[in-house]
Amino acid sequence: METRCLVDGKWVGEAHSPVTNPATGEVIANVPLLGETEAKGALDAAAEAFADWKRQPVKLRSGVLRAWFDFIVEHRDELAALLTAEQGKPIAEARGEIDYAASYIEYYAEEAKRILGEILPPPREGTRAMVLRQPIGVVALITPWNFPAAMITRKVAPALASGCTVVLKPAPETPLTALALAALAQRAGVPDGVLNVITGDARAIGEAFVTHPDVRLIGFTGSTPVGKYLMGRAAESMKRVALELGGNAPFIVFEDADLDAAVAGAMASKFRNMGQTCVCANRIYVHQSVADDFTARLAKAVEALKIGHGGDEGVTQGPLINAAALEKVQSHIADALAHGAELVTGGHRHALGGTFFEPTVLKGASAKMRVAREETFGPLAPVFSFADEAEVLAAANASETGLAAYVFTTDMARTYRMLENLEYGMVGINTGILSSEMAPFGGVKQSGNAREGSHHGITEFTELKYGLIGGLDV
Repeated sequence: METRCLVDGKWVGEAHSPVTNPATGEVIANVPLLGETEAKGALDAAAEAFADWKRQPVKLRSGVLRAWFDFIVEHRDELAALLTAEQGKPIAEARGEIDYAASYIEYYAEEAKRILGEILPPPREGTRAMVLRQPIGVVALITPWNFPAAMITRKVAPALASGCTVVLKPAPETPLTALALAALAQRAGVPDGVLNVITGDARAIGEAFVTHPDVRLIGFTGSTPVGKYLMGRAAESMKRVALELGGNAPFIVFEDADLDAAVAGAMASKFRNMGQTCVCANRIYVHQSVADDFTARLAKAVEALKIGHGGDEGVTQGPLINAAALEKVQSHIADALAHGAELVTGGHRHALGGTFFEPTVLKGASAKMRVAREETFGPLAPVFSFADEAEVLAAANASETGLAAYVFTTDMARTYRMLENLEYGMVGINTGILSSEMAPFGGVKQSGNAREGSHHGITEFTELKYGLIGGLDV
Protein backbone atom coordinates (compact mmCIF):
# COMPACT_ATOMS: atom_id res chain seq x y z
CA MET A 1 0.00 0.00 0.00
CA GLU A 2 1.50 3.36 -1.08
CA THR A 3 0.03 6.59 0.26
CA ARG A 4 0.75 10.24 -0.57
CA CYS A 5 0.20 13.54 1.23
CA LEU A 6 -2.55 16.06 0.52
CA VAL A 7 -1.29 19.55 -0.36
CA ASP A 8 -3.44 22.18 -2.06
CA GLY A 9 -5.89 19.56 -3.23
CA LYS A 10 -3.22 17.34 -4.83
CA TRP A 11 -1.80 14.04 -3.60
CA VAL A 12 1.97 14.48 -3.59
CA GLY A 13 5.24 12.95 -2.39
CA GLU A 14 7.17 9.76 -2.94
CA ALA A 15 5.98 7.12 -0.46
CA HIS A 16 8.99 5.34 1.02
CA SER A 17 8.77 5.83 4.80
CA PRO A 18 7.35 2.61 6.31
CA VAL A 19 4.35 2.31 8.61
CA THR A 20 4.25 -0.93 10.63
CA ASN A 21 1.60 -2.92 12.42
CA PRO A 22 2.68 -2.95 16.10
CA ALA A 23 1.09 -6.37 16.62
CA THR A 24 3.11 -8.10 13.91
CA GLY A 25 5.93 -5.77 12.91
CA GLU A 26 4.72 -6.04 9.31
CA VAL A 27 5.11 -3.01 7.04
CA ILE A 28 1.55 -2.20 5.99
CA ALA A 29 2.17 0.97 3.98
CA ASN A 30 4.67 3.64 3.01
CA VAL A 31 4.17 7.39 3.28
CA PRO A 32 6.23 10.38 2.11
CA LEU A 33 9.12 11.71 4.15
CA LEU A 34 8.57 15.43 3.56
CA GLY A 35 10.68 18.21 5.02
CA GLU A 36 10.75 21.93 5.70
CA THR A 37 10.44 23.00 2.05
CA GLU A 38 7.33 20.91 1.45
CA ALA A 39 5.84 22.03 4.77
CA LYS A 40 6.30 25.67 3.78
CA GLY A 41 4.60 24.91 0.48
CA ALA A 42 1.62 23.44 2.31
CA LEU A 43 1.47 26.49 4.58
CA ASP A 44 1.60 28.79 1.57
CA ALA A 45 -1.33 26.90 0.06
CA ALA A 46 -3.28 27.22 3.31
CA ALA A 47 -2.57 30.96 3.43
CA GLU A 48 -3.82 31.43 -0.11
CA ALA A 49 -6.96 29.36 0.55
CA PHE A 50 -7.73 31.28 3.76
CA ALA A 51 -8.66 34.45 1.88
CA ASP A 52 -11.64 32.71 0.29
CA TRP A 53 -12.57 30.17 2.96
CA LYS A 54 -12.98 32.78 5.70
CA ARG A 55 -15.51 34.64 3.53
CA GLN A 56 -17.70 31.62 2.87
CA PRO A 57 -21.15 31.69 4.50
CA VAL A 58 -21.20 29.70 7.70
CA LYS A 59 -24.02 27.60 6.27
CA LEU A 60 -21.68 26.45 3.49
CA ARG A 61 -18.88 25.57 5.92
CA SER A 62 -21.42 23.78 8.09
CA GLY A 63 -22.67 21.78 5.12
CA VAL A 64 -19.18 20.68 4.12
CA LEU A 65 -18.46 19.48 7.65
CA ARG A 66 -21.77 17.65 7.78
CA ALA A 67 -20.95 15.87 4.52
CA TRP A 68 -17.54 14.90 5.96
CA PHE A 69 -19.30 13.46 9.01
CA ASP A 70 -21.63 11.44 6.80
CA PHE A 71 -18.73 9.96 4.82
CA ILE A 72 -16.92 8.94 8.02
CA VAL A 73 -20.02 7.22 9.35
CA GLU A 74 -20.46 5.46 6.00
CA HIS A 75 -16.85 4.18 6.09
CA ARG A 76 -16.70 3.50 9.82
CA ASP A 77 -15.65 -0.14 9.58
CA GLU A 78 -12.91 0.46 6.99
CA LEU A 79 -11.51 3.36 9.02
CA ALA A 80 -11.57 1.29 12.21
CA ALA A 81 -9.73 -1.59 10.54
CA LEU A 82 -7.08 0.80 9.24
CA LEU A 83 -6.72 2.41 12.67
CA THR A 84 -6.26 -0.95 14.38
CA ALA A 85 -3.72 -2.06 11.78
CA GLU A 86 -1.43 0.92 12.36
CA GLN A 87 -2.08 1.60 16.06
CA GLY A 88 -2.87 -1.80 17.54
CA LYS A 89 -5.93 -1.08 19.67
CA PRO A 90 -8.75 -3.66 19.69
CA ILE A 91 -11.21 -3.33 16.83
CA ALA A 92 -14.11 -2.60 19.19
CA GLU A 93 -12.19 0.36 20.61
CA ALA A 94 -11.23 1.46 17.11
CA ARG A 95 -14.87 1.53 16.04
CA GLY A 96 -15.65 3.53 19.17
CA GLU A 97 -12.89 5.99 18.32
CA ILE A 98 -14.23 6.52 14.80
CA ASP A 99 -17.66 7.27 16.26
CA TYR A 100 -16.05 9.64 18.77
CA ALA A 101 -14.01 11.34 16.06
CA ALA A 102 -17.09 11.80 13.89
CA SER A 103 -19.00 13.34 16.80
CA TYR A 104 -16.66 16.35 16.80
CA ILE A 105 -17.27 16.99 13.13
CA GLU A 106 -21.03 16.77 13.61
CA TYR A 107 -20.87 19.06 16.66
CA TYR A 108 -18.78 21.75 14.97
CA ALA A 109 -20.86 21.58 11.80
CA GLU A 110 -23.62 22.88 14.06
CA GLU A 111 -21.42 25.18 16.16
CA ALA A 112 -20.20 27.00 13.03
CA LYS A 113 -23.55 28.78 13.02
CA ARG A 114 -23.11 30.02 16.59
CA ILE A 115 -19.88 32.01 16.42
CA LEU A 116 -21.47 35.15 17.77
CA GLY A 117 -20.23 38.70 18.25
CA GLU A 118 -21.57 41.38 20.59
CA ILE A 119 -23.34 44.70 20.38
CA LEU A 120 -22.04 47.02 23.09
CA PRO A 121 -23.73 50.07 24.60
CA PRO A 122 -22.64 53.23 22.73
CA PRO A 123 -19.77 54.86 24.65
CA ARG A 124 -20.93 58.33 23.56
CA GLU A 125 -23.57 60.05 21.47
CA GLY A 126 -23.49 59.38 17.75
CA THR A 127 -21.58 56.10 18.00
CA ARG A 128 -22.26 52.41 17.85
CA ALA A 129 -19.91 49.75 19.24
CA MET A 130 -19.56 46.07 18.43
CA VAL A 131 -17.28 43.08 18.84
CA LEU A 132 -16.61 40.70 15.95
CA ARG A 133 -15.26 37.17 16.33
CA GLN A 134 -13.19 36.29 13.26
CA PRO A 135 -11.06 33.27 12.23
CA ILE A 136 -7.47 33.55 13.40
CA GLY A 137 -5.95 32.39 10.08
CA VAL A 138 -3.66 29.53 9.12
CA VAL A 139 -3.30 26.90 11.86
CA ALA A 140 -0.60 24.24 12.05
CA LEU A 141 -1.62 21.10 13.93
CA ILE A 142 0.46 18.21 15.30
CA THR A 143 -1.39 15.14 16.56
CA PRO A 144 -0.32 11.98 18.46
CA TRP A 145 -0.49 8.26 17.72
CA ASN A 146 -2.70 7.06 20.56
CA PHE A 147 -5.96 8.39 19.07
CA PRO A 148 -5.15 8.75 15.34
CA ALA A 149 -8.69 9.81 14.38
CA ALA A 150 -10.17 11.64 17.37
CA MET A 151 -7.17 13.86 18.08
CA ILE A 152 -7.40 15.06 14.48
CA THR A 153 -11.10 15.81 14.24
CA ARG A 154 -11.14 17.44 17.68
CA LYS A 155 -8.75 20.07 16.30
CA VAL A 156 -9.54 20.21 12.58
CA ALA A 157 -13.34 20.41 12.86
CA PRO A 158 -13.49 23.62 14.95
CA ALA A 159 -10.68 25.15 12.88
CA LEU A 160 -12.56 24.62 9.63
CA ALA A 161 -15.89 25.60 11.18
CA SER A 162 -14.47 28.94 12.30
CA GLY A 163 -13.09 29.73 8.83
CA CYS A 164 -9.44 28.83 9.43
CA THR A 165 -7.30 26.74 7.10
CA VAL A 166 -5.15 23.86 8.29
CA VAL A 167 -1.86 22.10 7.78
CA LEU A 168 -1.84 18.87 9.77
CA LYS A 169 1.12 16.69 10.67
CA PRO A 170 -0.04 13.35 12.12
CA ALA A 171 2.20 11.09 14.19
CA PRO A 172 4.70 9.05 12.14
CA GLU A 173 3.45 5.84 13.76
CA THR A 174 -0.17 6.40 12.61
CA PRO A 175 -0.41 8.56 9.47
CA LEU A 176 -2.79 6.32 7.50
CA THR A 177 -5.94 7.20 9.41
CA ALA A 178 -5.15 10.89 8.94
CA LEU A 179 -4.71 10.51 5.20
CA ALA A 180 -7.92 8.49 4.93
CA LEU A 181 -9.82 11.18 6.83
CA ALA A 182 -8.34 13.82 4.51
CA ALA A 183 -9.48 11.88 1.45
CA LEU A 184 -13.02 11.80 2.83
CA ALA A 185 -12.85 15.53 3.62
CA GLN A 186 -11.83 16.23 0.05
CA ARG A 187 -14.73 14.11 -1.19
CA ALA A 188 -17.05 16.06 1.12
CA GLY A 189 -16.13 19.30 -0.61
CA VAL A 190 -13.37 20.82 1.53
CA PRO A 191 -11.74 23.20 -0.98
CA ASP A 192 -8.16 22.85 -2.18
CA GLY A 193 -5.67 24.22 0.33
CA VAL A 194 -8.16 24.42 3.20
CA LEU A 195 -7.04 21.09 4.69
CA ASN A 196 -3.51 19.88 4.01
CA VAL A 197 -1.96 16.74 5.53
CA ILE A 198 1.79 16.13 5.45
CA THR A 199 4.02 13.38 6.81
CA GLY A 200 7.78 13.37 7.30
CA ASP A 201 10.62 14.81 9.34
CA ALA A 202 9.14 16.05 12.63
CA ARG A 203 11.89 18.56 13.37
CA ALA A 204 11.95 20.01 9.87
CA ILE A 205 8.17 20.31 9.65
CA GLY A 206 8.02 21.75 13.15
CA GLU A 207 10.59 24.35 12.15
CA ALA A 208 8.39 25.41 9.26
CA PHE A 209 5.40 25.63 11.56
CA VAL A 210 7.08 27.91 14.11
CA THR A 211 8.78 30.19 11.56
CA HIS A 212 6.23 30.60 8.75
CA PRO A 213 4.87 34.16 8.88
CA ASP A 214 1.30 33.18 8.01
CA VAL A 215 0.85 30.63 10.81
CA ARG A 216 -1.19 32.26 13.54
CA LEU A 217 -1.83 29.25 15.78
CA ILE A 218 0.01 26.02 16.53
CA GLY A 219 -2.07 23.21 18.03
CA PHE A 220 -0.26 20.29 19.62
CA THR A 221 -1.16 17.18 21.60
CA GLY A 222 1.79 15.31 23.01
CA SER A 223 4.55 15.44 25.59
CA THR A 224 5.11 18.39 27.90
CA PRO A 225 8.78 18.91 26.83
CA VAL A 226 7.83 19.19 23.15
CA GLY A 227 4.93 21.48 24.04
CA LYS A 228 7.28 23.77 25.95
CA TYR A 229 9.66 23.86 22.99
CA LEU A 230 6.89 24.79 20.56
CA MET A 231 5.59 27.43 22.94
CA GLY A 232 9.02 29.01 23.23
CA ARG A 233 9.61 29.06 19.48
CA ALA A 234 6.12 30.33 18.76
CA ALA A 235 6.71 33.25 21.11
CA GLU A 236 9.37 34.59 18.74
CA SER A 237 6.63 35.68 16.32
CA MET A 238 3.77 35.86 18.84
CA LYS A 239 1.91 32.88 17.44
CA ARG A 240 -0.86 31.52 19.60
CA VAL A 241 -0.35 27.99 20.92
CA ALA A 242 -3.04 25.54 21.97
CA LEU A 243 -1.39 22.74 23.94
CA GLU A 244 -2.83 19.50 25.33
CA LEU A 245 0.05 17.84 27.14
CA GLY A 246 0.82 15.01 29.53
CA GLY A 247 -1.09 13.85 32.58
CA ASN A 248 -0.65 11.87 35.77
CA ALA A 249 -4.25 11.18 36.69
CA PRO A 250 -5.17 10.23 40.26
CA PHE A 251 -8.05 7.77 40.69
CA ILE A 252 -9.41 8.05 44.23
CA VAL A 253 -11.65 5.46 45.90
CA PHE A 254 -13.12 6.43 49.27
CA GLU A 255 -14.34 4.00 51.92
CA ASP A 256 -18.01 4.71 51.12
CA ALA A 257 -17.63 4.06 47.38
CA ASP A 258 -19.49 1.38 45.45
CA LEU A 259 -16.49 -0.91 44.92
CA ASP A 260 -17.96 -2.73 41.92
CA ALA A 261 -18.55 0.62 40.22
CA ALA A 262 -15.07 1.80 41.22
CA VAL A 263 -13.44 -1.32 39.74
CA ALA A 264 -15.44 -0.90 36.52
CA GLY A 265 -14.38 2.75 36.37
CA ALA A 266 -10.74 1.86 36.96
CA MET A 267 -10.84 -0.75 34.20
CA ALA A 268 -12.40 1.69 31.75
CA SER A 269 -9.96 4.45 32.60
CA LYS A 270 -6.74 2.50 33.13
CA PHE A 271 -6.82 -0.23 30.51
CA ARG A 272 -8.50 1.50 27.56
CA ASN A 273 -6.01 1.54 24.67
CA MET A 274 -3.61 -0.54 26.81
CA GLY A 275 -3.24 2.39 29.20
CA GLN A 276 -1.92 4.61 26.40
CA THR A 277 -4.16 7.61 27.04
CA CYS A 278 -3.30 10.96 28.58
CA VAL A 279 -6.35 10.81 30.87
CA CYS A 280 -6.00 7.21 32.05
CA ALA A 281 -5.70 6.47 35.77
CA ASN A 282 -2.00 6.57 36.60
CA ARG A 283 -2.13 6.58 40.41
CA ILE A 284 -4.92 4.61 42.09
CA TYR A 285 -5.51 5.80 45.66
CA VAL A 286 -7.79 3.59 47.77
CA HIS A 287 -8.85 4.17 51.38
CA GLN A 288 -6.94 1.82 53.66
CA SER A 289 -10.14 0.21 55.00
CA VAL A 290 -11.12 -1.10 51.54
CA ALA A 291 -7.74 -1.25 49.78
CA ASP A 292 -7.32 -5.03 49.99
CA ASP A 293 -10.89 -5.71 48.85
CA PHE A 294 -10.65 -3.26 45.96
CA THR A 295 -7.25 -4.58 44.86
CA ALA A 296 -8.47 -8.19 44.83
CA ARG A 297 -11.51 -7.24 42.74
CA LEU A 298 -9.37 -5.18 40.37
CA ALA A 299 -6.91 -8.04 39.89
CA LYS A 300 -9.74 -10.45 39.09
CA ALA A 301 -11.09 -8.07 36.43
CA VAL A 302 -7.62 -7.56 34.96
CA GLU A 303 -7.01 -11.31 34.72
CA ALA A 304 -10.19 -11.60 32.63
CA LEU A 305 -8.83 -9.31 29.91
CA LYS A 306 -8.14 -10.98 26.58
CA ILE A 307 -4.80 -10.12 25.00
CA GLY A 308 -4.20 -10.50 21.27
CA HIS A 309 -4.09 -8.89 17.87
CA GLY A 310 -6.45 -5.93 17.80
CA GLY A 311 -8.19 -7.11 14.67
CA ASP A 312 -9.48 -10.27 16.36
CA GLU A 313 -12.98 -9.94 17.77
CA GLY A 314 -13.18 -10.26 21.53
CA VAL A 315 -9.66 -8.97 22.17
CA THR A 316 -9.58 -6.28 24.86
CA GLN A 317 -5.82 -5.61 25.02
CA GLY A 318 -3.57 -5.22 22.00
CA PRO A 319 0.16 -4.47 21.81
CA LEU A 320 1.94 -1.38 23.04
CA ILE A 321 2.88 1.03 20.26
CA ASN A 322 6.63 0.29 20.23
CA ALA A 323 9.62 -1.08 22.12
CA ALA A 324 10.21 2.19 23.99
CA ALA A 325 6.69 2.03 25.44
CA LEU A 326 7.28 -1.55 26.56
CA GLU A 327 10.58 -0.65 28.20
CA LYS A 328 8.98 2.22 30.15
CA VAL A 329 6.34 -0.08 31.61
CA GLN A 330 9.00 -2.59 32.57
CA SER A 331 11.17 0.09 34.18
CA HIS A 332 8.27 1.45 36.23
CA ILE A 333 7.42 -2.03 37.51
CA ALA A 334 11.04 -2.78 38.39
CA ASP A 335 11.40 0.54 40.23
CA ALA A 336 8.18 0.00 42.19
CA LEU A 337 9.17 -3.52 43.22
CA ALA A 338 12.60 -2.28 44.26
CA HIS A 339 10.93 0.30 46.52
CA GLY A 340 8.62 -2.15 48.26
CA ALA A 341 5.57 -2.61 46.03
CA GLU A 342 4.08 -6.11 45.64
CA LEU A 343 3.08 -7.69 42.36
CA VAL A 344 -0.56 -8.81 42.43
CA THR A 345 -1.01 -9.92 38.83
CA GLY A 346 0.74 -9.55 35.49
CA GLY A 347 4.09 -7.84 35.39
CA HIS A 348 5.73 -9.62 32.47
CA ARG A 349 6.00 -9.58 28.71
CA HIS A 350 3.23 -11.63 27.18
CA ALA A 351 3.80 -14.98 25.51
CA LEU A 352 2.76 -13.42 22.17
CA GLY A 353 6.09 -11.58 22.18
CA GLY A 354 6.72 -8.31 20.40
CA THR A 355 5.32 -5.38 22.37
CA PHE A 356 2.52 -7.35 24.04
CA PHE A 357 2.57 -6.97 27.82
CA GLU A 358 0.49 -8.46 30.62
CA PRO A 359 -1.91 -5.98 32.26
CA THR A 360 -0.46 -5.46 35.70
CA VAL A 361 -1.65 -4.59 39.21
CA LEU A 362 0.73 -3.60 42.01
CA LYS A 363 -0.14 -2.92 45.63
CA GLY A 364 1.79 -1.05 48.29
CA ALA A 365 2.75 1.80 45.96
CA SER A 366 4.24 4.91 47.54
CA ALA A 367 5.28 8.46 46.71
CA LYS A 368 8.97 7.50 46.40
CA MET A 369 8.28 5.38 43.30
CA ARG A 370 8.47 6.61 39.70
CA VAL A 371 4.85 5.62 39.13
CA ALA A 372 3.89 8.41 41.54
CA ARG A 373 5.76 11.07 39.57
CA GLU A 374 5.79 9.90 35.96
CA GLU A 375 3.07 9.01 33.47
CA THR A 376 3.48 5.31 32.64
CA PHE A 377 1.40 5.27 29.45
CA GLY A 378 0.90 1.55 29.66
CA PRO A 379 -1.19 -1.21 31.31
CA LEU A 380 0.14 -0.76 34.84
CA ALA A 381 -2.20 -0.07 37.78
CA PRO A 382 -0.32 0.82 41.00
CA VAL A 383 -2.53 0.91 44.10
CA PHE A 384 -1.67 3.39 46.89
CA SER A 385 -3.55 3.44 50.20
CA PHE A 386 -4.54 6.51 52.21
CA ALA A 387 -6.02 7.28 55.62
CA ASP A 388 -8.14 10.41 55.14
CA GLU A 389 -9.39 12.99 52.68
CA ALA A 390 -6.75 15.62 53.44
CA GLU A 391 -3.94 13.12 52.87
CA VAL A 392 -5.23 11.91 49.51
CA LEU A 393 -6.03 15.40 48.28
CA ALA A 394 -2.47 16.51 49.00
CA ALA A 395 -1.05 13.40 47.30
CA ALA A 396 -3.29 13.79 44.26
CA ASN A 397 -2.32 17.44 43.80
CA ALA A 398 1.42 16.74 44.26
CA SER A 399 1.97 16.68 40.49
CA GLU A 400 3.33 19.17 37.98
CA THR A 401 0.54 18.17 35.63
CA GLY A 402 -3.21 18.57 36.02
CA LEU A 403 -5.20 17.03 33.20
CA ALA A 404 -7.75 14.56 34.61
CA ALA A 405 -8.72 13.14 38.00
CA TYR A 406 -11.33 10.60 39.15
CA VAL A 407 -13.17 10.20 42.45
CA PHE A 408 -15.50 7.45 43.66
CA THR A 409 -17.67 8.32 46.65
CA THR A 410 -21.33 8.40 47.64
CA ASP A 411 -20.88 11.43 49.92
CA MET A 412 -22.26 14.49 48.11
CA ALA A 413 -20.49 17.00 50.33
CA ARG A 414 -17.20 15.23 49.65
CA THR A 415 -18.02 15.19 45.93
CA TYR A 416 -18.15 18.99 45.88
CA ARG A 417 -15.04 19.35 48.03
CA MET A 418 -13.02 17.13 45.74
CA LEU A 419 -14.42 18.67 42.57
CA GLU A 420 -13.47 22.14 43.76
CA ASN A 421 -10.09 21.33 45.35
CA LEU A 422 -8.50 18.88 42.89
CA GLU A 423 -6.07 20.85 40.72
CA TYR A 424 -7.14 19.31 37.42
CA GLY A 425 -8.90 20.57 34.32
CA MET A 426 -11.33 17.65 34.32
CA VAL A 427 -12.74 15.64 37.21
CA GLY A 428 -14.89 12.52 36.87
CA ILE A 429 -17.07 11.60 39.85
CA ASN A 430 -18.15 7.94 39.93
CA THR A 431 -17.15 7.46 36.30
CA GLY A 432 -13.97 6.39 34.53
CA ILE A 433 -14.81 7.99 31.17
CA LEU A 434 -14.76 11.78 30.82
CA SER A 435 -14.60 12.76 27.17
CA SER A 436 -17.49 14.17 25.16
CA GLU A 437 -17.63 16.47 22.16
CA MET A 438 -19.93 18.73 24.20
CA ALA A 439 -17.48 19.19 27.08
CA PRO A 440 -14.24 21.23 27.27
CA PHE A 441 -11.22 18.90 27.26
CA GLY A 442 -7.96 20.22 28.69
CA GLY A 443 -5.77 20.64 31.74
CA VAL A 444 -4.08 23.06 34.10
CA LYS A 445 -0.50 23.48 35.31
CA GLN A 446 1.89 21.72 32.91
CA SER A 447 -0.88 19.77 31.18
CA GLY A 448 -1.57 22.56 28.72
CA ASN A 449 -3.25 25.88 28.12
CA ALA A 450 -6.21 25.22 25.84
CA ARG A 451 -9.61 23.57 25.67
CA GLU A 452 -10.87 21.27 22.93
CA GLY A 453 -14.48 20.29 22.40
CA SER A 454 -17.63 22.21 23.39
CA HIS A 455 -18.36 25.78 22.36
CA HIS A 456 -15.15 26.78 24.16
CA GLY A 457 -13.09 24.76 21.69
CA ILE A 458 -14.00 26.88 18.68
CA THR A 459 -12.93 30.12 20.35
CA GLU A 460 -9.31 28.90 20.27
CA PHE A 461 -9.43 29.48 16.51
CA THR A 462 -10.90 32.97 16.59
CA GLU A 463 -9.80 36.54 17.32
CA LEU A 464 -11.89 39.29 18.86
CA LYS A 465 -12.11 42.58 16.97
CA TYR A 466 -13.63 45.69 18.51
CA GLY A 467 -15.31 48.19 16.20
CA LEU A 468 -16.52 51.70 17.01
CA ILE A 469 -18.53 53.56 14.40
CA GLY A 470 -18.74 57.31 14.85
CA GLY A 471 -20.51 60.14 13.04
CA LEU A 472 -23.92 58.49 13.24
CA ASP A 473 -26.98 60.70 13.31
CA VAL A 474 -29.30 58.22 14.95
